[in-house]
Amino acid sequence: MKHIVCFHLFNDYSGSPKVLKMVLEGLLKKGYQVDLVSSRGGVLDELLHYENLHKHSYPYKFSNNPMLTMLSYCFVQLYTFFLSFRWLFCKDAVFYINTLLPAGPALAGRVIGKRVVYHYHENAFAKGTFYKILAVMMQNLAHDIICVSRYQASFLKRTHGVTVVPNALPKEFTDMLICAPDAAFARKTVLMLSSLKDYKGTREFIQLSQRLPEYKFVLVINDTQENIDKWLVDNDFSNTGRHLTIWSRQENVAPFYNSASLVLNLSDRHKFIETFGLTPLEAMSAGLPVIVPTVGGIAEMVEDDVNGYKIDVQNLNAIEGRIRQIFEDEELYSKLSDNAILYSARYNPEDTSGKIIYILSNAHK
Repeated sequence: MKHIVCFHLFNDYSGSPKVLKMVLEGLLKKGYQVDLVSSRGGVLDELLHYENLHKHSYPYKFSNNPMLTMLSYCFVQLYTFFLSFRWLFCKDAVFYINTLLPAGPALAGRVIGKRVVYHYHENAFAKGTFYKILAVMMQNLAHDIICVSRYQASFLKRTHGVTVVPNALPKEFTDMLICAPDAAFARKTVLMLSSLKDYKGTREFIQLSQRLPEYKFVLVINDTQENIDKWLVDNDFSNTGRHLTIWSRQENVAPFYNSASLVLNLSDRHKFIETFGLTPLEAMSAGLPVIVPTVGGIAEMVEDDVNGYKIDVQNLNAIEGRIRQIFEDEELYSKLSDNAILYSARYNPEDTSGKIIYILSNAHK
């Protein structure tokens, strides 16, 4: 039987596990046996009803204390390294490593002679030393590397066995989106999905909301309410105003797109560069214009004055001006909305999962 052993460190509701879920579902429907090794909870647990999937879970979560997070990470790598030996005598097993982080099972896979395929979502070379080390390990351990954008692949030293497969959205998600440009334009609502990481632009989004009190702003932060409340106090944002609504981590973000008019990604390219960015794709699939950074895989998705605008977070004045322009010109909004739908259609879930499944299938040979 075709057998995929998949390793993913942290099972939450962020981009990489969402894409992984789509790929694994395609594999399961084709009859593959899938062993999934990941933390408890999160979007991947929605696959547990498949009879040909077996999940191996462990406790893992991020801590505000970096040392505790690193200790937890090291424990999981040690645990999954030794767990990997249970597939020693499974001749047709392929190790599918999602993100750079599961280094332990990738190393174990090579030790026991398995084919190792990495699905590389990060840009390690825009991060710190730790991620650079993981990227070097990936390039030495992987038989095949799947990158999510041309920009991301350009940083790798190796070119053999590297394939660019852009992310896509599962049909079950896009079916929940409602494309209604006239209603969206009338709402005058700016949406951003973010986290509390410094480079994500959460602080700047709140500042924009204070500059533009005539519009509604909605911020969905991928963290607990407790951590969000603490961050707001620590950053002197305890009073954010009535026109800004902040939500904690959500299992389903489709309703937020259906209630928005414009979506921002304010990642600071001097601190972190998005290799792809699911949020703009989700927005465009709902017919919403987007404003994104000027570089990275995320910039490959947007053309200025066509389906949105590329502006760096350092230029808040320009972002503020574009928001006003988009919300005051219905003809412009309609054009951006129509093109957003057309551009989103380029990222087809069947094509994406099909290409990845092909790579995993050929890894058996």
